[in-house]
Amino acid sequence: MSPRYTRLTDSQWQNIKPLLDTQRKRKYDLREILNALLWLVRTGCQWRNMESSFPPWKTVYYYFERWSKDGTLEKINQKLNCLEREGIGRSGKPSLGIADSQSVKLLPMSFQDRGIDGNKLINGRKRHLLTCTLGRIWKVHVHAANEHDSPAGVNLLHWGKLEMKRLKKIVADKAYRGTFAREVKARNIKFEVPKRSKDQKGFVVETRRWVVERTFAWLNFYRRVTMDYEKTTRSATNFLYLANISMVLNAL
Repeated sequence: MSPRYTRLTDSQWQNIKPLLDTQRKRKYDLREILNALLWLVRTGCQWRNMESSFPPWKTVYYYFERWSKDGTLEKINQKLNCLEREGIGRSGKPSLGIADSQSVKLLPMSFQDRGIDGNKLINGRKRHLLTCTLGRIWKVHVHAANEHDSPAGVNLLHWGKLEMKRLKKIVADKAYRGTFAREVKARNIKFEVPKRSKDQKGFVVETRRWVVERTFAWLNFYRRVTMDYEKTTRSATNFLYLANISMVLNAL
């Protein structure tokens, strides 16, 4: 994990550039727009207080909204995940996925998709992540915290243009049994809940599931996502993709 924010290097930009429309001449360079978004997710700054070294905040916000709606940020996230896996000799797409959820507080003035998680006693939203064994985020779903994990988690399986053809198994905790498990099996994918032996007591590191828990810990380095500051779940989802993009770029 990089200790501080740094602008995109030339090699990092070359990995992302083909996914953006860089042919048309613009007043502001798309590289600087992406730099601003990566800075924002890392520092947690408000849009209107963005540093003057970046393009105007309204311009950056325009591109964030545009890339969130058309799936550009998710495509960048997927490509970088593939590049990292291929760089260490693995297949670009994972065969094993790990799913889990995290409830986080929501900005006090936001009321859309808000609920109370009775187990965690958190008033806010719940985020579901589907990661690979490297802990990289492949799919995100955000919703009100009062919804149960199993039916809400099914949205992790709505991949759209996201290619997950190699996925053979998903590991998750027992909260995902039921609706989620049935939907996974309907896609000819195995569903597994790690089990502990009867003689084990107290805290136990569960096989594979520690990977996604580590991912949640990594997100603490990105202040914009330590709690949910977004008015919409779409924005919350795409800031999580931006956090993962930043992590993968630092690792490449």
